[in-house]
Amino acid sequence: MRIAMVSEHASPLATLGGADAGGQNVHVAELARHLAAEGHVVDVYTRRDDPDLPERVTLTDGVDVVHVDAGPPVPLPKDELLPWMDAMGDRLATYWSDPDLRPDVVHAHFWMSGLASVRGAERSRSADGVRVPVVQTFHALGSVKRRHQGAADTSPRDRVRLEAGLCRDVDAVVATCHDEVDELHALGAPVERIRVVPCGVDLGHFTPGTDRAAQDAPGADATRLRLLSIGRLVERKGVGTVVEALPDLPDVELLVAGGPPPDALHDDPEAARLAALAERLGVADRVRFLGAVAHGDVPALLRTVDVVVCTPWYEPFGIVPLEAAACGRPVVGSAVGGLLDTVVDGRTGLLVPPRDPAAVAAAVGRLADRQTRLRFGAAARLRAERLYGWATVARRTAAVYQEQTDGRTRASSSLAAVVGGER
Repeated sequence: MRIAMVSEHASPLATLGGADAGGQNVHVAELARHLAAEGHVVDVYTRRDDPDLPERVTLTDGVDVVHVDAGPPVPLPKDELLPWMDAMGDRLATYWSDPDLRPDVVHAHFWMSGLASVRGAERSRSADGVRVPVVQTFHALGSVKRRHQGAADTSPRDRVRLEAGLCRDVDAVVATCHDEVDELHALGAPVERIRVVPCGVDLGHFTPGTDRAAQDAPGADATRLRLLSIGRLVERKGVGTVVEALPDLPDVELLVAGGPPPDALHDDPEAARLAALAERLGVADRVRFLGAVAHGDVPALLRTVDVVVCTPWYEPFGIVPLEAAACGRPVVGSAVGGLLDTVVDGRTGLLVPPRDPAAVAAAVGRLADRQTRLRFGAAARLRAERLYGWATVARRTAAVYQEQTDGRTRASSSLAAVVGGER
């Protein structure tokens, strides 16, 4: 198949760690690579945010990134991109009207990509009126964001209404977890159009190593449990909940990775808030801020800790629990969103209510036993290998595409038979 992926703000070429560069960028890049490895041809369309970018860049064999002119060619926060989605859709239609570039299926990543994709597909119908099928992955839903962030939500005012419309306009919706299915139903997505395919993890990059206690130098204090929180430094990620749990965990230290580079942490509002919180609670000597960590260095960091803590207020999916699992590390995670799928409570980690420091402290206390951590970590790696490798995710996604293209082929054949009969 020739597959068009549309990811308006999250380019697979972007440097990770910025305000709008994270899990979606990784998802698009890895899914495209593994689809290409299965023999498909993938074009990833993303908005041009630099006038010097070439129109087309090869990511890997079988995958090109296409920079689409839509709005000013400068970096813009994703919540400011909605006014340019009609222009992006029109430009996509120009590409897809070319027989050499016309895809068999379009996969839109994020809601604004969906708006551009549907417009592009409608305006590039073939001569017989057939529209390229559009598959939608939201990655995050405005209804969930608004519920948890309230007035702090910076999304465009009409986001929820437009997402509800997309649920009706696209041919299929790929939910990344089962919790999202209920949210999609509430938006009006027809149940027969929803498929669940999770995000994935690079099992060759994120690999287990010896447990942290075995790595410590002779004479090191191995009695202090080491926790890691890694991800964007924003309040909803719940790092503050872990800091608030530390007074009840006197033999535990916390590493916080993410945000700007280490030398710029002092200017980051969330890092400053968390540092002040740790100082106020008397645990500042047990909290260390690492700043941004390159994606290539994350596995090594994961292998230097005992437990990964991931305690967001809400989380559409969450890549960190998968990366921890692949590295054989147990997770203490909030019982929300994708973590309800990726963390098996009592087997690969422990789930706790969001914003509950006492529950976090109790869960970390249960993982103070090394044998328990080893057992959970081994089970987590095995489950990651079975369910979450990118090759598995790509094949499952391709099966959704095939459903749509087969359906269009049958519909076109039926139409041709009717027209022929009328003649």
